[in-house]
Amino acid sequence: MPYMPPFVAPARFTDAAAALAQVQMIYQQALAHLRDSMLRFVAGETLPGRVRACYPFVRVHTHTVSRQSPPTTAGLSYGFVAGPGRYETTLTRPDLFHRYYLEQFRLLLENHGVELEIGTATQPIPIHFSFAENDHIEGTMSAERRALMRDVFDLPDLAAMDDGIANGTYEPKAGEPQPLALFTAARVDYSLHRLRHYTGTAPEWFQNFVLFTNYQFYIDEFVALGHEEMADPASPYVAFIEPGNVTNYRSGYEGPEGGMAPPRLPQMPAYHLVREDRTGITMVNIGVGPSNAKTITDHIAVLRPHAWMMLGHCAGLRNSQQLGDYVLAHAYVREDHVLDEELPLWVPIPALAEIQLALEKAVAEVTQLDGPALKTLMRTGTVASTDNRNWELLPQNEPQRRFSQSRAVALDMESATIAANGFRFRVPYGTLLCVSDKPLHGEIKLPGMANHFYRERVEQHLRIGMKAIEILRAEGSSRLHSRKLRSFAEVAFQ
Repeated sequence: MPYMPPFVAPARFTDAAAALAQVQMIYQQALAHLRDSMLRFVAGETLPGRVRACYPFVRVHTHTVSRQSPPTTAGLSYGFVAGPGRYETTLTRPDLFHRYYLEQFRLLLENHGVELEIGTATQPIPIHFSFAENDHIEGTMSAERRALMRDVFDLPDLAAMDDGIANGTYEPKAGEPQPLALFTAARVDYSLHRLRHYTGTAPEWFQNFVLFTNYQFYIDEFVALGHEEMADPASPYVAFIEPGNVTNYRSGYEGPEGGMAPPRLPQMPAYHLVREDRTGITMVNIGVGPSNAKTITDHIAVLRPHAWMMLGHCAGLRNSQQLGDYVLAHAYVREDHVLDEELPLWVPIPALAEIQLALEKAVAEVTQLDGPALKTLMRTGTVASTDNRNWELLPQNEPQRRFSQSRAVALDMESATIAANGFRFRVPYGTLLCVSDKPLHGEIKLPGMANHFYRERVEQHLRIGMKAIEILRAEGSSRLHSRKLRSFAEVAFQ
């Protein structure tokens, strides 16, 4: 007989805030039970049975295809179910997802006029996902005691964490509810756990607009700009967070102190320029290669950001391009291979008008160019992404033929992966690259030339990315979440 917290009977709500309060109560009760049991287990106590606590769930029943959407939400691409039936998802971290859950609940109530049912699911919370941010109590256990954990607690079950819903391959069995969200609670918790490891910062600091880069030079400039913002009492940003959760607050702004710089940087360090409504900017140095690009976007996707964009360097493929020119991707050649199983190559990755226009406008504003002069500096075209860093060493007729047939104007190793995962996870995406060499035309990076190039272009490129985010933020998130990213049988949650 499992040792569980007191049972909470399912309850129905017509108020989003009340429904969320019930979710919080069930979740906090579950965490308290798991943490108390773990402390007793570490102390050597024999517990009265297998310890278990389960995630809360939200469920809706609809009886008609029609919706009663008010005019303010009629154009949204989310917030409603695909048809009559029973829909359900498990929930986690209502403290972190408070604003997000509240909006999803409100939209379901407005669009369908049905009650929200909140209760305790059957999916267990793995003990690892119950620990607080700085809890490391398992480190004090003996090897023998750690070996007993599997017999006493639920551990992460990868079978409950796949991306079948997001990939469009999930098919519920007879009698099972349809999914309400792209990710189960366990899948979300798994990614939150991995984000700490890969980026060196807590998930709480991630903002709804994310910039990815493949060079540390961009991070150095972002850090400098972040500290500039913190010195300005009128800045709209309230904090700047660095790996180790090192917290720098805006001049005159008071917040809890915390964090310690790590002895070495994590694999993909993240930096966060924080706004109180989470519409600030997170920047991640993903390093080089599509594997890192897929890994980090797999995990950031559970935070449901409003947009992510790639700012990095690329090889220019046209002789007419100059070092320092920009490339705005409007199509991708996917030779990265890391997403072939999840997203078949025959699936097109469309350019998103909202992102494209924001980036183009940002380039014009930052460079003070327009018309033919702007077109000379920035070319719109196809970006090819490869998993072969030494593609230049292939027999030259092979890559050249593919580049010619695809009309590619630039090559890198990450952009197509980030765009494809954005498409897969319904996260708006875009790419603005800067030409740093032209290997097909004999121009390769030389140390002195590269240093001069970086000084000249990195600051401008980063400011363009940040300006694009300002433009997108001003237009509102509801316009960003494009219907182009959602299928005809889509989950209700954004």
